[in-house]
Amino acid sequence: MQHPTTRRLILAGAGSLLAAPAIAQGWEPNRPLRIVVTYPPGGVNDIVARIVAEPLSRELEQPVVVENRAGAGGNIGTQHVIQSPPDGYTILLGTTALFGVNPIVYASSGIDAVRDTTSLGLLGQVANILSVIPGKVEATDLRSFIAEAKRRPMVYGSVGNGSSSHLSATVFMQMAGIEATHVPYRGSSPLVAAMLAKDVDFGFDTSATSTAHIRSGAFRPLAVTTTVRASALPEVPTMQEAGLPGYDLGIWFNLAVAKRTPAPAVARLREALGKAMSQNTVERLKAAFVDPIAVPVTENDAWIAASAGRWQQITRDARIAAD
Repeated sequence: MQHPTTRRLILAGAGSLLAAPAIAQGWEPNRPLRIVVTYPPGGVNDIVARIVAEPLSRELEQPVVVENRAGAGGNIGTQHVIQSPPDGYTILLGTTALFGVNPIVYASSGIDAVRDTTSLGLLGQVANILSVIPGKVEATDLRSFIAEAKRRPMVYGSVGNGSSSHLSATVFMQMAGIEATHVPYRGSSPLVAAMLAKDVDFGFDTSATSTAHIRSGAFRPLAVTTTVRASALPEVPTMQEAGLPGYDLGIWFNLAVAKRTPAPAVARLREALGKAMSQNTVERLKAAFVDPIAVPVTENDAWIAASAGRWQQITRDARIAAD
């Protein structure tokens, strides 16, 4: 669930990641760096990584390349970062799912992003949006949709088993008392394609990848998963406003490196990321429907551990298991 600190620190406009106050000394990159995205190109994770990579490259005076390593709900890419040399050159584009869902869903993997990485900074947050497909679903609001879902079988899509998209749907269905057949896709782009093709009745995906299709009329939005409305779609009610009190599942992104990365490299990367999160970067994220957030760098790992712990409990309660 969304940490109250997040709400207080949502950036109204200008702002930065509140980088470490001291100038990092003792480490400078001398070759290209990589940001590993654990989902295919085109989704919100990829979008966020590419927006941040450009100014980060300028601050570090080295190329910062985005590399997509999808699979196993994000664990393939996460494992790659954790097992890469801990030298600061391989960076993880972290997500709520990787830190707060996967350690439960893929417990046998031994991969735990909270335990095995050090955060460089939080980048932003998005809401998942419950969208239905016009022509397949008659309902125009959440209450009538729940009633319709109780009358007939439905199929829904997510961006992958164990993803925040899947968890958002699972918690929704449990609270609403409905059932539907789950079809997990390998990321946002395949899910959006399936929704546009009307292969599913409904799906949960982020404001970053859903908004254009909502505005075109291809998707009909019923509610967002956060306790505040998404800035991209202020007309769409929250789940709580629409009739599900207590529903709160926001999604955040961060950058992280392997836990054993030397402190000078972590400090330099944090400093560079703090500067990279300029007003221009903030505006680019907002244009991509990502609401930036900031947490003081000294509180970053603790904040993420607390948030991940809440998501892990939700995941246990939802009893999501790997396919």
